[in-house]
Amino acid sequence: MSSSDQYWALPDGISEALPDEAWRLETLRRELLDIYSTWGYQLVMPPLVEYMQSLSTGVGANLDVQTFKVTDQQTGRMMGIRADMTPQIARIDAHKLQTDQPNRLCYIGSVLRTRPQSEGGSRSPLQVGAELFGHEGIDSDFEVMSLLLATLEHCKTGSITLDLGHVGIFRELAKQAGFSNDQEQVFSDMLSRKALPEIEEWLEASDLPVSMRNMLSQLPLLHGPSAILEQAKSVLKDASPSVHESLQYLSDLGKRLQKTFPDCALHIDLTELSGYSYHTGIVYAVYASDTGKEIARGGRYDGAGKLFGRSRPATGFSTNLRQLNRSADVKPTIQNKILAPNDDDAQLEALINKLRQQGQCVIRQLNGHNASSRQTNDSRQIIQENGQWIVKEV
Repeated sequence: MSSSDQYWALPDGISEALPDEAWRLETLRRELLDIYSTWGYQLVMPPLVEYMQSLSTGVGANLDVQTFKVTDQQTGRMMGIRADMTPQIARIDAHKLQTDQPNRLCYIGSVLRTRPQSEGGSRSPLQVGAELFGHEGIDSDFEVMSLLLATLEHCKTGSITLDLGHVGIFRELAKQAGFSNDQEQVFSDMLSRKALPEIEEWLEASDLPVSMRNMLSQLPLLHGPSAILEQAKSVLKDASPSVHESLQYLSDLGKRLQKTFPDCALHIDLTELSGYSYHTGIVYAVYASDTGKEIARGGRYDGAGKLFGRSRPATGFSTNLRQLNRSADVKPTIQNKILAPNDDDAQLEALINKLRQQGQCVIRQLNGHNASSRQTNDSRQIIQENGQWIVKEV
C-alpha cells in the first residue's frame, strides 16, 4: 500500500455506498419495510453495540469469534459490535416487549464481522430480517418462510433453490445412540461436510448396534427432492417416534411451500445442520440457482429468550440488503432540478420554500460559481419577469 493509499483505502470486506447506490439501497429498504408492515411485522432498531453477555448468549453463542470487541471506557466492561442482529431481537422480545401473544418483529441495519462468511464476501452487510416469537408450529414457520420468499420475489433474485432440513432428526438419533456431547459434535461436523469415508470409519470403530450404524451411515445420503422424505422414513424405520414426527413435519411444510411457491425449487437435506448449537427445528438456506451462492438463511430457535428471563418459541430469517440490491429493479429517482439565482429576495425565498415543500429539487447558485442550468443538468430555472419570480423551462 502506497503512503497515500493508507488515508483513503478501506479495510478488506468493508464497503461504502456512493449516491446512486445509496439511494437504491434506501429505496429498497423502504419498500421492504412497507411489505413487512403489511404482514404485521413491526420495525425495531437495536443498538450497534451491547455488552458481550447479551450478544454471546443463546442464539449468539457461536458469534464470539465473529464479534469485534471494545472496552467500555465508563464501566470497564467488555462490549461487542453486533455481528448479527438476531440475539438482539430475541432480547427485545423477551425483556422489552413482554407479551404472551405472538410477536412479529423486523429489522434492517449494519452488522460488523471479524471475517466474511464466504471468500471475498462482506464483513459489513446490511442485515435484513424478520422474526416471529410466541408460536410453536408449522403455521409460524410457513409464514416466516413465505415472507422470505416474498422478499426475494420483490427483489427479483430470479431462480432460487430452498435447502430445507430439520436439526431434530440428527439430534434425536444422537440421543437414541447414546452419544456424549463430544461425540455428537464430532459426528455433526462430519455430517455437515458429508465426509462419507470418515463417517464409515467412525461407525466401524464404534460399538453401536447394527441398526443404528445403518441409519447413521445412510443419513448423509438422504438429500434431494421432497420425495426423498419417503425414502428417509424407510431408512430410519427403527428411529424414535420423534424422528418420524420431524420427517412428517418437513413433508407437510414442504407441500405447503410448493403449493404456494411452485417456482421455488425445494431441496431436502437431512444433514443441513447450520446453527446446530441453537436451532431447535427446521433450518434452511436459499441459494441463487445461477451462481449457487447463498442469499438468505433462517430456521427455528425455540427458547431463544430464556437467558433474558422469558423462554419463547421463535422462528426467523435474515439476508443482506446489499446482495438483494444487485438484482432488485430499483432505479434512482431522477428529479428535474430547478436552478435558482443567489438573490436575497423575500419573494424568491418564499417560492423556493414552496417548491421544496412540494417535493421539487431546487439548487441555489453559489457566489463565485454561477453555473448555467445546462452545466448542472437542470431543465428549469427561476427567473424574474415583470417583477415576479417564476419557474421557466430552459
